[in-house]
Amino acid sequence: MHVFWHQRDLRIPDNRGLSSAANDADVVPVYVVDSDLLKKVGKRQRAFFMRGVRALKRQYRERGSDLVVRSGSAVDVLSAVVDEYDADRVFYNEHYRPARRNRQRRVDEALPTKSLTDLLLVDPARLDQRYENHSRFYDDWQAVQKLPPAETPDDDSLAAVSDSKTAPEIEADIDLPAAGYDAARARWDRFLADGIETYNDTRDDMQAAVERPVGAVSRMSPYLAAGMIGIREVWRDASDRHAVVGTDGKRNVQKYRYELSWREQSYHLLYHNPTLLTANYKSFPDAIEWENDPEHFEAWKRGETGYPLVDAGMRQLDAEGYVHNRPRQNVASFLTKHLLTDWRKGARYFTKQLVDHDPASNYASWQWTASTGTDSVDVRIFDPVAQMSKYDSGADYVTEYVPELRGVPASKIVDWPTLPAAEREELAPDYPGPIVDRNDAYERAQRVFERALGKR
Repeated sequence: MHVFWHQRDLRIPDNRGLSSAANDADVVPVYVVDSDLLKKVGKRQRAFFMRGVRALKRQYRERGSDLVVRSGSAVDVLSAVVDEYDADRVFYNEHYRPARRNRQRRVDEALPTKSLTDLLLVDPARLDQRYENHSRFYDDWQAVQKLPPAETPDDDSLAAVSDSKTAPEIEADIDLPAAGYDAARARWDRFLADGIETYNDTRDDMQAAVERPVGAVSRMSPYLAAGMIGIREVWRDASDRHAVVGTDGKRNVQKYRYELSWREQSYHLLYHNPTLLTANYKSFPDAIEWENDPEHFEAWKRGETGYPLVDAGMRQLDAEGYVHNRPRQNVASFLTKHLLTDWRKGARYFTKQLVDHDPASNYASWQWTASTGTDSVDVRIFDPVAQMSKYDSGADYVTEYVPELRGVPASKIVDWPTLPAAEREELAPDYPGPIVDRNDAYERAQRVFERALGKR
């Protein structure tokens, strides 16, 4: 008898640890509700996780087994389950956040275990420890052969257990996506049918993002973050499509496959740098002179900075627990550069609000945008006015989330931070003016980071 310990891998198909555990013995699947660990993510994502656990339990029951759900510390729960079922070994998939690695280590010390790489296409231990930018990482990562999806265990290999306990109900303050593998697979199928072959052309088109939320982009991030679908399954399907489409389709599908490599690099960074969530990845000769103005930070959280693209992104976050990638980059850049607020404050707020929060992707992306992480550019600053002009010139995205600006000409919304105060008051009296001057804030950020880099 083997025990399989589910963590952020809330699925049966394409689960390498579960498949390995079922290879030569019956398997008792277990999920440990560890309240201390769950507190490290926001209530929205906790609620989504727990719905995923209940969906997973239903899947096991449909197969004549059950998911054993217990509360407590992993080492105590798993030790008790091993004794109860006279199991020989605990199998699990490796996870890389420091708190999870510490929890896994305690289980390793107490019980016979076997762990597998499941969260990623490439084991981060296989690659060099440091890469100065993504292109160098991508070259090495691309050269590693990717495994096919793991085999789904036969129903006969799942232990005929029965367990009356399930995951707790947690209420969220927003509507959550449907949870579980079936929901993840349905969303992925929808994107494969109407999205992946135009992905490169639509991924930054904010009008398309409003009109086709699943299609312009995949919106798979909540499911990948919770492990409700396997990364090898996604990679196989995208690769199969890439092999059969024409030249234009290949360009679009390849872009989607390429974007998956950013997730891989984020975990590579976290694996080799456990302090990625708390400390600058890049070394600076001098300290960054963060302003950390509390009023500015609150205005940013509320979506009331007077920069329409930034405010729309923050209001989408508040309403949906999700932000499209283009405004996601802009809100992070605006906070860390125009407002000179420490990236850690923004990253922690995202952790609290996002349904798709992924520790590696969230913190690595914040560091990249803040110019404290890996990047080929020393100081990268997004200009939210130019970004809106390029990606949302019709103000479709902005007016979807900032109702005060509906009815205002799109060109005026784009230029809002540079308009005279009297004109802004006449056009939209209920929407704020800019909390910082566009040019002054840009130049100040450039000076601060150049001083920290020893260039001034």
